[in-house]
Amino acid sequence: MIWDNYQSKQHYDELITPTGRARDSANKLVKHISEMDEKDLDRRRQMAEVTIQEMGISFTVYTEEGNIDRAWPFDIIPRTIPAPLWKTTADGLKQRLKALNMFIDDLYHDQNVIKDGIIPEHIIKESKNFRPECVGVNPAHGVWAHICGTDLVRDADGQFYVLEDNLRVPSGVSYMLENRAITKRVLPEMFEKENILPLDDYPEQLFDMLLSLSPREIEEPEIVVLTPGIFNSAYFEHAFLAQQMGVELVEGSDLFVDDDDCVYMKTISGPERVDVIYRRIDDLFIDPEVFDKESVLGVPGMMRAWKAGNVALANAPGAGVADDKVIYAYVPEIIEYYLNEKPILPNVETFLCEDPEQRAYVLEHLDELVIKPANESGGYGMLIGPHSTKKEQATFAELIQENPRNYIAQPTLSLSTAPTLISSNTMEPRHLDLRPFILQGKNTYVTTGGLTRVAMKKGSLVVNSSQGGGSKDTWIVDTEDK
Repeated sequence: MIWDNYQSKQHYDELITPTGRARDSANKLVKHISEMDEKDLDRRRQMAEVTIQEMGISFTVYTEEGNIDRAWPFDIIPRTIPAPLWKTTADGLKQRLKALNMFIDDLYHDQNVIKDGIIPEHIIKESKNFRPECVGVNPAHGVWAHICGTDLVRDADGQFYVLEDNLRVPSGVSYMLENRAITKRVLPEMFEKENILPLDDYPEQLFDMLLSLSPREIEEPEIVVLTPGIFNSAYFEHAFLAQQMGVELVEGSDLFVDDDDCVYMKTISGPERVDVIYRRIDDLFIDPEVFDKESVLGVPGMMRAWKAGNVALANAPGAGVADDKVIYAYVPEIIEYYLNEKPILPNVETFLCEDPEQRAYVLEHLDELVIKPANESGGYGMLIGPHSTKKEQATFAELIQENPRNYIAQPTLSLSTAPTLISSNTMEPRHLDLRPFILQGKNTYVTTGGLTRVAMKKGSLVVNSSQGGGSKDTWIVDTEDK
């Protein structure tokens, strides 16, 4: 039996209890897999690999030798989460994004959060992602971060914690949807036996949210997805979402801004006005008139058009000010300040290196903590203390002392695990996280589950695909039905 030697007693396991029993949400799945022989499991794993090749699901890894396209690494054993737990989690995610949007809007207007002493002024002044060019702008519904990918982890207690918020140009949702499509091919019978809540409606929800931002009240506003181009690591996702929504995928050279500060798309039948741009380009490259003068990715005049209220940008420029990991440490206070509510989802304990006492503690415990720069993403620039060398620790000590504002530290979490198929007859626990996606426009929507990323290397805590991580489907299971 493939489960016979499976053990994950040192960590919270998503499917199996410490006594070796299946958790309620995984009962049917574990029973079904236990009834398969090695050949059947191997056949299904090969089917997943063929499906990934057929569907062209890939991602790009940037290396010194050049860009490498790799097939999407996928594990066929899904992760299961009970529906009642997910409902509470989704409520917490909605609460969090609502407060963060109120915070961003306040920063670009009255800055009451600073005046009332909730956030120190220098934190904002020194933020790499605060955009003075956005002060006074009023985006639709007061929303700046329309698409958020929030990274969640479960610690030894099984509780979900927020690890970070991704509010600039969050990616990964296409892989979440493709994971489900692959699993439906590999384990089709489970979708008849089990009540797995659907998540296929994300493109429709994304389209409706973007529609709600249109500055023109017309029957069919023009929505486009703006991509940096085919060499971007997330180009697969840009093309996928445009195709799923039935909108145009454009590059900066396909758009222009006229003298009336309106954005137009070049078409074979002439210019067509654009109402909403879902932009997958970082702030500094979207408009060479305002930001990077050398940028060829953006559209000259786009900021003028946005400020004039003639086009909506999702996410809005400047939303990344709340993407700062130092700001993350203040989110519980931000929620209480704007909503007068206690946070539903807790943060991971966080030490701010700019605080002298906290910095002293961090420097004394570098071998135990995870050190993160304030504005990096993709798992880059981190120090994972327990897996680091003395030399690496010394380097980070210098970095922290040179620029304490730029670093936070967190305990090394005992990340939850889930069974992962290592070979046709071997199942081993691997650490994982979860990135659900939250949409906010006129209404708010949370995906039913999210993108589960898996650290495929034994013992590793790094789940990013660019650094050897993989993925698996995420099932929100309602055990009361079927």
